[in-house]
Amino acid sequence: MFGRIGVLLALVATVVLSGCGYNTIQSQDEEVKSSWSEVVNQYQRRADLVPNLVNTVKGFAEQEKDILLGVTEARARVGSIQATPELVNDPAALNKFVQAQGEMTSALSRLLVVAENYPQLKSDQNFRDLQAQLEGTENRIAVARNRYIKSVQAYNTTVRSFPNNLTAKIFGFETKANFTVENEAAIAKPPSVDFSKPAAPEPAK
Repeated sequence: MFGRIGVLLALVATVVLSGCGYNTIQSQDEEVKSSWSEVVNQYQRRADLVPNLVNTVKGFAEQEKDILLGVTEARARVGSIQATPELVNDPAALNKFVQAQGEMTSALSRLLVVAENYPQLKSDQNFRDLQAQLEGTENRIAVARNRYIKSVQAYNTTVRSFPNNLTAKIFGFETKANFTVENEAAIAKPPSVDFSKPAAPEPAK
């Protein structure tokens, strides 16, 4: 008899939890984790390209030390952040991650702009291959980030909607931070560089 009661209680609990969105929240939470892993994977792929790219540019334009150092330092800042799944539950930590990746994007943009001034570098097959890989990675980052943004939006909508919000509160599911895309876009905007205009002479003292 007690066994049947236990089974009935389990069935009731299953129906109640399903009706209150528990399974949906769990599923969407896993989707957020999965999409975040892909974002991190693509950012890591970009970071792995940086040393070879810097060394190749250095071989033709070693005098661009500030640009090369900027890329190297940006990569170091990116590598210092542990991009664990828990990061998405901490808005401040996620913002720090986004800022670091934005600085990396900006530094790489400056490097590629500078490369335009070195015809031998632009014609080097190794550089062209690295540039193509970098461009492909940037596209993958954009796709992965967009998937993550949408998965977080779906999850947050679920945990904030009634009656799912009651289930979320009971089991400790909270809304997750998302990318501040506008801020990153501003950081990542490449500088305007025109090598055709000579520098203005300094005024006579």
